[in-house]
Amino acid sequence: MFKRVNRLQIELPAPEYGDANAAAAVQELLGGKFGEMSTLNNYMYQSFNFRQKNKFKPFYDLVASITAEEFGHVELVSNTINLLQKGVSFNGDPDVTPLQNGKDLRNTYSLIATAQTSLAGDSMGNPWRGDHVFSSGNLVLDLLHNFFLECGARTHKMRVYEMTNHETAREMIGYLLVRGGTHVLAYAKAIEMATGVDITKMLPIPNLDNRAFDHARKYEDQGLGNILFTWNDEGQYKDIRQIWKGDNPSSGEPLVVQEGIPKGGKIPDLDDLPEEFAPGIGPDEYQQIAKRLMANM
Repeated sequence: MFKRVNRLQIELPAPEYGDANAAAAVQELLGGKFGEMSTLNNYMYQSFNFRQKNKFKPFYDLVASITAEEFGHVELVSNTINLLQKGVSFNGDPDVTPLQNGKDLRNTYSLIATAQTSLAGDSMGNPWRGDHVFSSGNLVLDLLHNFFLECGARTHKMRVYEMTNHETAREMIGYLLVRGGTHVLAYAKAIEMATGVDITKMLPIPNLDNRAFDHARKYEDQGLGNILFTWNDEGQYKDIRQIWKGDNPSSGEPLVVQEGIPKGGKIPDLDDLPEEFAPGIGPDEYQQIAKRLMANM
């Protein structure tokens, strides 16, 4: 089972202005082939389908715990996209065309379908596809795929970072560069444990340290590149310690398994958009809803 906590993994800076075209680019980091929806669903199905969980528990624990983190990554990227849509439209009578800016945006669909929020799709508007999931049943092959997937995801994050200087987008990307780098190393170490082959010698891919990015450097300084969370407070995934041990080859710092979850930051509360009829509840209706909610309490 999964336990939900009403926090983002980090605090996202509230934007002074929006950038809908930046949001369109960030969509790739959500619903692209190498986006967070892909990492989530790959690891989730591999953990569901894992054979001999008890015999190979350290590997199962690794995939299962990273699955839980990826849920939070999907949430974080989605909220970033939502914040990047600030100020795209304006409130007004339908005849003054309050959504007129939408026709000139790369992602017009988000104004039509989701009231200027995230889509389960990529930067080109293609829906996320279930065939992005690779769950072969062969442990080494799945670990190799996950290593490749995380390297591809890291590459795409770097490229989107270079597309936009928006603070909200870069804060999210900087954090995920560090956490994604942690997952790259985790799968590399898992492959070494399973096969004896030291894939860590290939890192980093691309050949650029996270500290080259201003918005990633502070998270490296906090040691987040050395920590794997169990995402559980009952000791059920502690055997990842048999894989996540030794020193980080990039920093030389010790690798740490931390029980539980990060402290995180608050969930943004999006303003209403009357021009999008979202959420579509007026003051009078809200009062009636409040009365019904409070009745018989």
